[in-house]
Amino acid sequence: MLSFVGAGSVTALAGCTGVFGDGGDEVRISGGVGPLPMVEVWADRYEGQTDASFDISGGGTGVGVSDLFNGQVDIAMMGRDPYEEEIDEGLFAVPMLIDTVVGTVNVDNPVLEELQENGLTREDLEAIFTGEVTNWGEVVDADVDEEITVYGRSDSSAAYEQWGDFLGGEDDSYSENDLEELSDGNHNGDQQVAEAVGSTENAISLNNINYVYDLESGELEGDIRPIPLDIDGDGLSEEEDFYETREEFLVAVEAGIYPAPPAREMFLASNGGFDGETYDFVEWVLTDGQEYVRDNGYVPLEEDRLEEAQEKLAEGP
Repeated sequence: MLSFVGAGSVTALAGCTGVFGDGGDEVRISGGVGPLPMVEVWADRYEGQTDASFDISGGGTGVGVSDLFNGQVDIAMMGRDPYEEEIDEGLFAVPMLIDTVVGTVNVDNPVLEELQENGLTREDLEAIFTGEVTNWGEVVDADVDEEITVYGRSDSSAAYEQWGDFLGGEDDSYSENDLEELSDGNHNGDQQVAEAVGSTENAISLNNINYVYDLESGELEGDIRPIPLDIDGDGLSEEEDFYETREEFLVAVEAGIYPAPPAREMFLASNGGFDGETYDFVEWVLTDGQEYVRDNGYVPLEEDRLEEAQEKLAEGP
């Protein structure tokens, strides 16, 4: 595994040098909201040292792929592996980093102390998100009678898709439509979900970790809290208790303690191969740009995976 360096501020970034394009064209990017903050940081760093400019928006992985095929953007940000039918249509993608999602509850959840002490298993979370369990008093051993409010995503979200894969276990999965129909309300984007959970005491949902921990400090300072995952079903062990700070969480993701899914590779994709300014930018992301990943709340690709991505980019489709 790569060694881990402590997470820090999105804005406290060092300068870098490398091989840059000399284009000056605007690079249009849209897609997943999970990688969006990191791609914005990369674009800011890259703009500062080249003549390139960027127009970046979120909307979800599905929106990015649709925009790409419709010729509205040059690069799609993807929070999941490309589908075979997308590849057949001409989509070409290279990995850029690893991100993860986690179950989230309100800071004033009636059983937060029990959740933080014992965690929940995958099966527990599946029962909650599918409506099999509807009261917080059924979730933990506590004298509580409070109905659970389940929030989901209404946008085309790769994070939600990965969460459905995780909830279903090894042999099954829940689609975005399945989870939307089972929820008590759906919201368009990570920030909107975080705000909904933060304003509803009995709510539960999921969020990319950069919407859970403070971007500057990496601490839990807002209105939502992560739900520790009891991975083996034997209660929350010391090894599984890594949710106090973003740095601890990322170490666990990098070490493979936190499972995939919900941890996931994220991709930059083009319609056909990358060329011109888009090629130069993605090449920089896979070289000098990787030095910013840890400091901004993500896990960098391992060296062998990074080399594969660089080779794939150079070879093209």
